[in-house]
Amino acid sequence: MPSNDQQDVEAVKLLGEKYQQLRDEIGKIIVGQREVVDLLLLSILCRGHSLLVGVPGLAKTLLVNTTAEALGLSFRRIQFTPDLMPSDIIGAEILDENRRFKFIKGPLFANIVLADEINRTPPKTQSALLEAMQEKSVTAAGHTYTMQEPFFVLATQNPIEQEGTYPLPEAQLDRFMFNIEVQYPSFEEEVSIVKNTTSDTLGSVAEVMSGEEILRFQELIRKIPVADHIYEYAIELSQATRPGTEKASSITAEYLSWGAGPRASQYLILGAKAHAALQGKYSPEKEDLRAVARPILRHRLVKNYKAEAEGISIDHIVGQLL
Repeated sequence: MPSNDQQDVEAVKLLGEKYQQLRDEIGKIIVGQREVVDLLLLSILCRGHSLLVGVPGLAKTLLVNTTAEALGLSFRRIQFTPDLMPSDIIGAEILDENRRFKFIKGPLFANIVLADEINRTPPKTQSALLEAMQEKSVTAAGHTYTMQEPFFVLATQNPIEQEGTYPLPEAQLDRFMFNIEVQYPSFEEEVSIVKNTTSDTLGSVAEVMSGEEILRFQELIRKIPVADHIYEYAIELSQATRPGTEKASSITAEYLSWGAGPRASQYLILGAKAHAALQGKYSPEKEDLRAVARPILRHRLVKNYKAEAEGISIDHIVGQLL
């Protein structure tokens, strides 16, 4: 019989092959956005959740729906509005024909949940979603209901329209593994998008992976060994973002009022493990950690007034720290 190590090596090879197939299938529908697709798949492999930030019309909903189809997972979209209540997403108890209370599950009970414009709903409803993200369960009428694994929340935010919104507090933003910026397409990509979407040909996506395979690959990512100097590098990077501490860098002291907590260090290691595995490596290196640092730290650092006044971006600060 092959040893566990041999099985893991074969599993890493299989993951690389499946990942390439996934990218190809998603690419049939989604033009460009390779980095966004890569980060989305990385977060799923790491059991993380992602926040997609981009202006309307950049196919964020289509991307998530296409990803769910290629992964063979159930998908629900929830449009967050100011009048949305927790019971609208979790579900509620009703009286059935036998005069007994019966719990009707809400749209949150799916493998992939798209929380569209999460900052449009009040904190009470945001908190109900964030509880499910953290605990993988929800409580209704005194009963606890466990979410079906795998379970991912992909939330979207519109960065330009802030009137009538309830921005997520930093403590709640910390629940998201990645903050993924969805950019405008290039000229060539937009030509292709317009051609594809204004004709009568509709692309279809084949199922590449099952829920059971995703769970196995998630376990595989956790088992990947990490050298001590990579752990130290991740923690040094997180600690360098914390103003007023011993390890704080000079740019941190100048431009940041708040830094990343220990959850950032955990996600840096997990993200580096997944990135390494998808490159066919059996242990992460510093370049794997640097590849995921920006989307992990982007929403965990708070700029001060000087950075705002001088127009210094968080990505620039992270680049200097790296």
